[in-house]
Amino acid sequence: MFKRAATVALAVVGVALMAAAQPETDSMAQPSEDKMVYVHMKTSMGDIYIELNGDKAPISTENFVKYVEDEAYDGTIFHRVMSTFMIQGGGFNADMTQRDTRDPIKNEWKNGLKNDKYTIAMARTGDPDSATSQFFINVVDNPRLDQPISGGAAYAVFGKVVKGQETVDKIKLVQVTRKGPHQNVPVEPVVIEKVVLLDDMAIERLELRGQGGQGAQSDD
Repeated sequence: MFKRAATVALAVVGVALMAAAQPETDSMAQPSEDKMVYVHMKTSMGDIYIELNGDKAPISTENFVKYVEDEAYDGTIFHRVMSTFMIQGGGFNADMTQRDTRDPIKNEWKNGLKNDKYTIAMARTGDPDSATSQFFINVVDNPRLDQPISGGAAYAVFGKVVKGQETVDKIKLVQVTRKGPHQNVPVEPVVIEKVVLLDDMAIERLELRGQGGQGAQSDD
């Protein structure tokens, strides 16, 4: 089911742009029946609540949900942090060893979703259809990522942070260093401790639907 992934980085774009609460108690809850799926990502620096757009990005959403259900993100880190670009995670342990992954998925970059601030997109290699588990959260508007620039394709957005943007803002400012071949690695690991799907009751309690603006605060 899983295989060892090749190192994933936004290599072409990265070089260019460098120049210029507790999780929900019901961790096994089923997601909402509508096409928007909501997850709670508990990190060592705070909580992030994400809306996955199963309508416009069904392949990427289903892929992310499978990793969540497998608890494959639990204990991974944000291994690449660039304060004027994005924060990337979902594929490495704290010791910078890579996790096993599922097979790569098809790139959904033509779905109409843009790489705006606080959106989440699939990370990949130069091969457009190479995305597996790794994702990134844009910390600024990145319109360049919406253009075919690597392998003749752009980067596929599949959701957005709807609560906990302040956690993203904290993560982007951590001190980074080089570890082996990897650049922009946080000096102190930023751990994704747990990711869980939220059921309708939790979604309503947290008032996640219709959110997505800047500055929303977590009430966990």
